[in-house]
Amino acid sequence: MALKLEPGARLVVATHNPGKARELAAILENRFELVTAGELGLPEPEETETTFVGNALLKARAAARGSGLIALADDSGLSVSALGGAPGVLSARWAGPGKDFGVAMDRVEGELRAVGGEDASAFFTCALAVAWPDEGPALVVEGRLDGRLVFPRRGDRGFGYDPIFVPEGGRETFGEMDPVAKDAMSHRALAFAKLKAALF
Repeated sequence: MALKLEPGARLVVATHNPGKARELAAILENRFELVTAGELGLPEPEETETTFVGNALLKARAAARGSGLIALADDSGLSVSALGGAPGVLSARWAGPGKDFGVAMDRVEGELRAVGGEDASAFFTCALAVAWPDEGPALVVEGRLDGRLVFPRRGDRGFGYDPIFVPEGGRETFGEMDPVAKDAMSHRALAFAKLKAALF
C-alpha cells in the first residue's frame, strides 16, 4: 500500500488538547477535515513507551482503531540538558492531572536551581505518526528544535512550556512570539516538513 494522504481527507487528530489541535491544523495548512479524539469521545491511551516516536505511534494506532479514520498523533516534549533530558516523554505528566503547565514550569525551574550550574540549554522534540485504520503500515517522523530556558516565564501565547523556551538565535520565548512565526519554525513544523515530503 502506498502511504498517501489526499487533500480533503477526514483525519482524526489524537489529542484532547485544543491548543495542540489548532496548531496542527495550521501546520497542516487546512488541507484536511480534522476532528479530535476528544470530540469523538475516544479515551486517551496510556503513554507507556519510552520515546516520543513510540508514544506518537501508540496514540495514532489507538485513534485509528477507535475512529475508523486515518489518524495523526504527535508526541512532543521538552528535554532539559542539565536535567539529563527530563522531563522528556514525561513533559505532560509534569503538569499533573489538571494539566497545569504553570506547575510544570515551576518544577523545571526548581529542579534546575537544585542542580545548580549555568546550563540553560534545552530542546523541543516532536514525533508525528500517521496510522491507517486497517492496522497496516504507519509513518513516523521526528523534528527537534534547540534553544534555551529563561525564567521568569514570559508571554501568554502558545501553550505548554512555551513561555520559558527561547529558540536558538532568538530573543522572544514561544509564549511571546506571533503564533504564525512560531508555527513556521517550531519542532512540529520541522517534523511536518518531513511528513509532507513523505506523504503528499
